[in-house]
Amino acid sequence: MNYRETLKGKKVLVVGLGKSGKAAVEALVELGAYVSGQDNSPADKLNTQLIRFMENNHINMYLGCMPDDMASFDMLVLSPGVPPTLDFIEAARKAGVEIIGELELAYRITEGKYVAITGTNGKTTTTTLVGEIFAASGRRTAVVGNIGNPVVTEAIDSSEDEWMVAEVSSFQLETTREFHPVVSAILNLTPDHLNRHKTMEAYGAAKAAVFANQTAEDYLVINYDDKTCMALADDCKARIVPFSRLEKPDFGAYLDGDELVINNGTEVLHICDKHELRIIGNHNIENALASAAVSYFAGIDINVIRETIVNFAGVEHRIEFCGELDGALYDNDSKGTNVDAAVIAIKALENNIILIAGGDGKSQDFTDLAEHLNGAVKALVLLGRDARIIEEAARKAGFTAIYNEKNMTDVVARCHKIAEKGDKVLLSPACASWDMYANYEQRGNHFKKCVEDLLR
Repeated sequence: MNYRETLKGKKVLVVGLGKSGKAAVEALVELGAYVSGQDNSPADKLNTQLIRFMENNHINMYLGCMPDDMASFDMLVLSPGVPPTLDFIEAARKAGVEIIGELELAYRITEGKYVAITGTNGKTTTTTLVGEIFAASGRRTAVVGNIGNPVVTEAIDSSEDEWMVAEVSSFQLETTREFHPVVSAILNLTPDHLNRHKTMEAYGAAKAAVFANQTAEDYLVINYDDKTCMALADDCKARIVPFSRLEKPDFGAYLDGDELVINNGTEVLHICDKHELRIIGNHNIENALASAAVSYFAGIDINVIRETIVNFAGVEHRIEFCGELDGALYDNDSKGTNVDAAVIAIKALENNIILIAGGDGKSQDFTDLAEHLNGAVKALVLLGRDARIIEEAARKAGFTAIYNEKNMTDVVARCHKIAEKGDKVLLSPACASWDMYANYEQRGNHFKKCVEDLLR
């Protein structure tokens, strides 16, 4: 029986009614399930259209509370932001209720094939680029996950010839069971989300779920230069395709001098010269190599890959140029939500940087960020809940050119006041945005608006 058919009449509780939860509720109703919804927020804090949809479809809503009898449900579908260790979820698990996430639900109802890209940093750039390569090749392609539409939104209308190019997070992967991409990728692995996963081992294990169900007919594209990453692949059954900026493996994608190439085991195929890339920084060389490997081993012609990569201009909120004022450049890297991402951005811009950082630090250690300030960063402008923690780390590293501001408007005004010709004002917060903004996009857009106001 088609899995969609099995959902008819099934009692399903969707936990977390944000963007992913809304999509799951709508899909499950369309597929004939008896749906309930739970969220800790009251109705006036949730999407108005969703509340109206649930009311019109007579869906039980548990807002600010939990159902009394978890055993009454056949399945729980968790949104990515919901920790699967919550007490009422544990109660459901003990009662024998099946617990999956939105990504797993989407996979089960999808008619087409999946490419899944994960890692600590570079996911959005790589997923966007892979999506453009697939589209340029003429394949029917949906770019989904953290990058845009929830996976289940596209899955409900998918066809057998469709490719779902998905940016997937550790939060999504830890609730998968059968998820099976044809090509998976792990770009890198550095400390992040430890407030949820607690340890790097648990974080890595969540990422490794991306290839858990792959077979010898599938491919895992993985960062050869990241030994923590490579260690994850010890138990992988898929064919491993390394990509490397520093080495030249016998098989995979790598940098040969200034040339990005793919060695398919028979011949070495030229992609492009690194100077042809429009996206800057060594990290983007790695993203381009990974994108080329994913696309090539998914069966796309090397000429399509080459042309798309050299014309790719990058993505919003990733070292995105916002304007120039009095000779100083302003760049938006709001998607730099962890220490490693901020360090990557600093390395890409190299020097004369006025760095804007701060927000929800997610229990990170900011020592590595602090150690990359001297010599590259002229001034550190801080805001947000964990600004003090970053300041302490910076002062401990001997960096003292620090300013604290209350909001983004004041931050940008401070940067304008201290910036000189040739400086690079960089928003790369090393923190999540949740203490002040709904998401990193809202934070980045506010930064850009503040810069625009200065340019007027």
